[in-house]
Amino acid sequence: MQMLALRPYLEDNSPFSPTTLPIMHNIFKTELVKQHATLPARVTTVTTPHGEFSTPAFMPVGTRAYVNCMSPVDLVNAGSQIILGGNTYHMLCAPGTAIIQNAGGMHPFMDWHKPMLTDSGGFQVFSLSKNGNICKIDAKGAHFKHPISGQVIHLTPQSSIQTQKIIGADIIMAFDECTPENGGRDAALKAMERTHRWLHESIAEHRKNPHSEYGKKQALFGIIQGGSFRDLREQSTQFILDADLDGIAIGGEVIGFDMKKTEEVIDWVRPLLPDNKTRYTMGVGLNPQDLIDVVAKGIDIFDCVAPTRNARHGSLYCGTIVEENNWLHFQNNQENGKILIKKSIYAKDNGPIMENCECYTCKHYTRSYLHFLFKQKALAYNNLACIHNIHVMHDVCERMRKLILAS
Repeated sequence: MQMLALRPYLEDNSPFSPTTLPIMHNIFKTELVKQHATLPARVTTVTTPHGEFSTPAFMPVGTRAYVNCMSPVDLVNAGSQIILGGNTYHMLCAPGTAIIQNAGGMHPFMDWHKPMLTDSGGFQVFSLSKNGNICKIDAKGAHFKHPISGQVIHLTPQSSIQTQKIIGADIIMAFDECTPENGGRDAALKAMERTHRWLHESIAEHRKNPHSEYGKKQALFGIIQGGSFRDLREQSTQFILDADLDGIAIGGEVIGFDMKKTEEVIDWVRPLLPDNKTRYTMGVGLNPQDLIDVVAKGIDIFDCVAPTRNARHGSLYCGTIVEENNWLHFQNNQENGKILIKKSIYAKDNGPIMENCECYTCKHYTRSYLHFLFKQKALAYNNLACIHNIHVMHDVCERMRKLILAS
């Protein structure tokens, strides 16, 4: 098996070590730094017990306690400020909460010492519930079978919050029911009402101790549901605001899947949102342009598995970030803003994946070499490809922050 040696140093040649990180404060707060001159786009600074991050910020997804094919050093070098680390459902399945707690939480377990968000398991439950033999949802929560042992696991608002406290993320999510897009108004209303009940139960559990198992302050976010119905989205937004939580997420199957509808939903709810709460669209980030579009509408953070998943399957972002009308656009240099590295046209292409890209991969390797690695099914390809796609997402966010501050 081919192995790729990890780089123990950051790209500025400084060693990657927890001892080199800044002093942390055991608080959570969101501060508005500046709003764009003509758009709802904004820059905020978010302070957490594991350091600060600036928004807009993309979060690489480490659903199973690792970001596929990237080490923490790779993530930092690519520009990651915050990650989604350890999904509640997957952590209950493996390695189990006892292992995570024994390690002192997800941060030392993963060797990630910057801010982290985790999610409640609600979306995974939604996906599993499509097969009633695997998972069933009722008023109390979800009941699903462990994929290996077959043991029945009960995931409720209480157990979800308890698990997230063992994970120890800086931002945790209230347990929710993801709204199906094809269920009509009745399904959207039912999911919203259940999400609201579960929110109250999540808050009650969280307030027993608003810190992680390791004494760190945890911020609890509520999730706006309501499907594609404006009145339900507005009603859900007000419900979340009345709960006075640390941040606000916008969820549902449509978010990130249908970008036009996603932007429309944001427009519905944004007038209700306060300046001092972090705004999070869940599952947005299939393409770099998606980040640009939701930030223009006033969103701060977002996550998606697509950049690393697409990279591993040979789809690499390729475009030019251009300024138009005092905002940005990811101009596609290839079809859909990506190249398919498996194509024979790249076998002798000695250029980088993307011109002017400053990622480790583009500075050191050619399309020709990556084409070769992909054809050989070399593990080294996955690492180099994921580094590039994640860097592009972070570069887009950095360019947006700079433009907003200069506007």
